[in-house]
Amino acid sequence: MKRSKKAPNITEVYRLLEAEFGAVETPLTYTKPYELAIAVILSAQCTDERVNQVTPELFRTFPTLESFAQAPLAAIEKKIFSTGFYKNKAKSIQGFAKMILSEFGGELPKTMEEAIKLPGFGRKTANVVLAEIYGVVEGFVVDTHVKRLTGRLGFTKKTDPVQIEREMMKITPKEICRNLSLYLIFLGRKYCQARRTFCSDCPLSSLCPSYSE
Repeated sequence: MKRSKKAPNITEVYRLLEAEFGAVETPLTYTKPYELAIAVILSAQCTDERVNQVTPELFRTFPTLESFAQAPLAAIEKKIFSTGFYKNKAKSIQGFAKMILSEFGGELPKTMEEAIKLPGFGRKTANVVLAEIYGVVEGFVVDTHVKRLTGRLGFTKKTDPVQIEREMMKITPKEICRNLSLYLIFLGRKYCQARRTFCSDCPLSSLCPSYSE
């Protein structure tokens, strides 16, 4: 079967992935808004599964923003060691807690402009938090899975996450940005992994320009 080398229609991709995965929510577990932000900070260069193993004990040890702000850095580092880059992440978490308390009255900011000022926050973290906590979609979350799949699907030739985000925002209806990003993440984990693909089982096999027999 000869397949098109053109990128598929974005809404058709969304329809197929919605049928495959159904209702979706962030795979990171949390009970308070700021806990999600901390979990996303920890997820840099780390799997969500590992983060979810670490955060329950972390949040029991430091149950408030104040406790994170006042803790010795070494105590935070000890709890997050297994997530990697633990020294930088501990500094970001503590800096995040201090700024939320001092500049935002203990509440997460509601705009991208304010969110990216927070320690440990880039556009990816800000996009996740704004969409999950406030339902505010100001961008398109680009993690390693989304970066890989947007290229394989032919949506972009860019490799920089910020440029990929801009390209995806041009072609994606705003109301599906949040879910589509999550769908691509789930697709990347299940069918379209970095080192192995399961194209014949993939729900996008009929329209993917990178389909491999």
